[in-house]
Amino acid sequence: MKRITQLWIVAGMVLLMACSSTQSLQEYYVDNSENPNFISLDLPASILNLENANLSETQREAVESLKKLNVLAFKKTTSNAVEYEVEKGKVNAILKNSSYKELMKLNSKYGKGFIKYLGEEDAIDEVIIYGNSDDKGFALVRVLGNNMKPAYLIQLMQAIQQSDYKGEGLGEIGQFLKG
Repeated sequence: MKRITQLWIVAGMVLLMACSSTQSLQEYYVDNSENPNFISLDLPASILNLENANLSETQREAVESLKKLNVLAFKKTTSNAVEYEVEKGKVNAILKNSSYKELMKLNSKYGKGFIKYLGEEDAIDEVIIYGNSDDKGFALVRVLGNNMKPAYLIQLMQAIQQSDYKGEGLGEIGQFLKG
């Protein structure tokens, strides 16, 4: 009987810890993919249309290290301003986790944000790009790949600039990101 009581106590503690743990970024994406305030897209890396671009060897390696992009954006309106603040707080809480290492901060006329990553410096598993504007809302992009490197981000941006990619396939999110 004592053993059964101990098992129930342990089971209760495990359940309590599971409930109190911070939501993962992937769980956040899944939980909000059907929320009408969010725009959600899963995009293959091929959407960037870089196959025919004139790329350097390093840029080609950067492109080949990508698998897909998960995009989640909250479009702020006057009627959802309170929910915007709540959701922005949730994202910030998730991304404060020490597993996410900061790569750089972003500050422009469009808003503020940062780029963080999961993995090791020489083998990044996931890059997170987050930006928010108190006027428009926020966007969260998970860049998933194999053994990406920080230098690849710069190479990737240069490759996209050299390509003919004009945002095709982004649909509603493209309009949101443009303005």
